[in-house]
Amino acid sequence: MNPKIKISIFISTIAGWLALGTFMYHFLEKWSLITSFYFSAITLTTVGYGDLHPTTEISRLFTAFYVLDGTTIVVAALGVVGTYFLEKKIKKKQ
Repeated sequence: MNPKIKISIFISTIAGWLALGTFMYHFLEKWSLITSFYFSAITLTTVGYGDLHPTTEISRLFTAFYVLDGTTIVVAALGVVGTYFLEKKIKKKQ
């Protein structure tokens, strides 16, 4: 598969994952969409400032799966992007 297509797929997947987190936290925690997006982004990137946290058992359970699956997605995406640029650099040297 074309590396640019792979990168596009992973970017779309990460955007979709952020959207899922945003709407789930908006629904489960009754946070605004901006706050929900913020929490989704800091959770997905594992920054976790600690200023927000899930308050219900269902949102804690969702967060556990969200961060485990999300970090896997982000690491895979970074691997694909890194491979793309590394192969591009190798081809340029040849």
